[in-house]
Amino acid sequence: MSENKDYSAENIKVLKGLEAVRVRSSMYIGSTDIRGLHHLVKEILDNSIDEHLANHCSKIRLIIHTDNSITVIDNGRGIPTDIHPDEKISGVEVALTILHAGGKFDKDSYKVSGGLHGVGVSVVNALSKKLIVEVKQKGKIFIQEYAYGKPLYPLKIIAECPIEQTGTSVTFTPDNTIFTETVYDFNLLSSRVRELAFLNPGLEITIIDERESPQVEKIFMYRDGIKEFVSYLNEGKQPLHKEIIYFNKQQDYTIIEIAMQWNDSYNESVHSFVNNINTHEGGTHLSGFNTALTRVINNYIKKKKLSDVNLAGEDIREGLTAIINLKVPNPQFEGQTKTKLGNSELKGIVDSLAFESLTNYFEENPSVIKIIIEKCISAFNAREAARKARELTRRKSALSGSGLPGKLADCQERDPSKCELFLVEGDSAGGSCLNARDRKTQAILPLKGKILNVEKARLDKIFKSQEISNIITALGAGVSDEFNIEKLRYHKIIIMTDGDVDGSHIACLLLTLFYRYMPKLIENGYIYLAIPPLYKLAKGKTAVYLYNDNELAPKLQELGENVNVQRYKGLGEMNPEQLWETTMDESVRYLKKVRIEDAIEADRMFSMLMGEEVEPRKAFIMANAKFVKNLDV
Repeated sequence: MSENKDYSAENIKVLKGLEAVRVRSSMYIGSTDIRGLHHLVKEILDNSIDEHLANHCSKIRLIIHTDNSITVIDNGRGIPTDIHPDEKISGVEVALTILHAGGKFDKDSYKVSGGLHGVGVSVVNALSKKLIVEVKQKGKIFIQEYAYGKPLYPLKIIAECPIEQTGTSVTFTPDNTIFTETVYDFNLLSSRVRELAFLNPGLEITIIDERESPQVEKIFMYRDGIKEFVSYLNEGKQPLHKEIIYFNKQQDYTIIEIAMQWNDSYNESVHSFVNNINTHEGGTHLSGFNTALTRVINNYIKKKKLSDVNLAGEDIREGLTAIINLKVPNPQFEGQTKTKLGNSELKGIVDSLAFESLTNYFEENPSVIKIIIEKCISAFNAREAARKARELTRRKSALSGSGLPGKLADCQERDPSKCELFLVEGDSAGGSCLNARDRKTQAILPLKGKILNVEKARLDKIFKSQEISNIITALGAGVSDEFNIEKLRYHKIIIMTDGDVDGSHIACLLLTLFYRYMPKLIENGYIYLAIPPLYKLAKGKTAVYLYNDNELAPKLQELGENVNVQRYKGLGEMNPEQLWETTMDESVRYLKKVRIEDAIEADRMFSMLMGEEVEPRKAFIMANAKFVKNLDV
């Protein structure tokens, strides 16, 4: 029995200054993995963007240095350098060392901003082993250095500069004792920079990667803002109407800007932002837009007596690309990472302004609304056909007993958190997996050939695909709007295909299915890619498996002469024992978890690579072919 101890005030630990951030990092930045690492850059960038929103910043530079430290430079007003009347230290030191301190609480300084809690730059400081801040202000250049959130010396002047030059430069090196990953992804940062440039017309943002030789530099600046954003997202799709529908309205201090265009695809791509923050979980503003759009279209149909159908929101948004961009004085976000807007009053404001603007636009552009309504009614008919196909599938499942597809070799365990489903390319590999697996926790579903490309098909056609129906039935959670993650039968869904071009294509087709119709599988971290070995090296009783070509030469040199090299061109070449010890045994296998780092760029990539339009896909492949090595064709 444990010893009883008194619980008194001395047991309550008080974390002072930035210590709380270092102890509970994830509470402030979401996580300490690669997402949290990139969130640090977002916090600094947001401060510069807020200066732009206050009409004091026109240029921002983001630099990734060779040691993966980051510098963000802007030509805003600069963090205040004078002494704070209460804290008796400079405004710079206040901003970098005191939580919930910042200019965003004072609406005279910032009418609109993304940073609301006053923790952004101070959190970055707390989680950096080194941070240097330079401020140009009052004709002087000020500097201060920090280590692990603590100042090394007071703010000091190091030089003079022209009086008209102002701005802030922050250079920080993330603390590798806190972050599990400290290497920045240039593409991920570029996507965020591009997004910010779209949302802030006229703002020039440059991103530089000094790790490359020669260094890579990209400059983003868009005069037409979110209209260009919609055009960018619609690359690889065929627009149904030439003109992008755009309106900008203001009520009180809330500014609502919307750009939208329908295309011939079967998926919606609607993204919402508040004060430059991507609210990818939506919120009241998105609900208001969706309600207004559905009401406008149905009202027009009834008024013109075009049809007797009552369209659902999903029918109307099929093939719609839209950006909803709000500037709000006092947004209420859920959590510090701000992914969902909660202001109840904004639903009505967005609904009212969007309804009025869209009604006027469609009355003035009857040819555009006619094309859109034809698309919507077609989507409605397809949804009805899909519903009937779904009901037929359910009846067949009920008549067949368990309802599970015949090809599925299920596992014995019934706790989904302990169960794995291998989606295996080909019957021969499926047979080997069947003999190799751990029957208690591993289920096998062989796939025959390439599944339907769902990017080019509606849900009614998807239900007619036997292979996709088998996958949906095996997973047990439904599909599209009926998807229920609570009914999922496996918490590890492992795509297991050959390492050649066809195998990669099959994996892409499966990922497209999950992304478009079961996205919560990816969002919850349930989708994995198996990485089978490329080579088996055998010498005497020693057997070594290699997973990429770069390992081959060094390993051959290490093993010496008389090494038997076996090159695997497909899973079917491996016997059950080899499959188990390389690809299925939890203790030694390699799996890649599929994650969505950037929802907007992911949506665009699926449309470009799997959609109807050939030219954008061809251009992408030509531009990126240099990154593909040792590909079997």
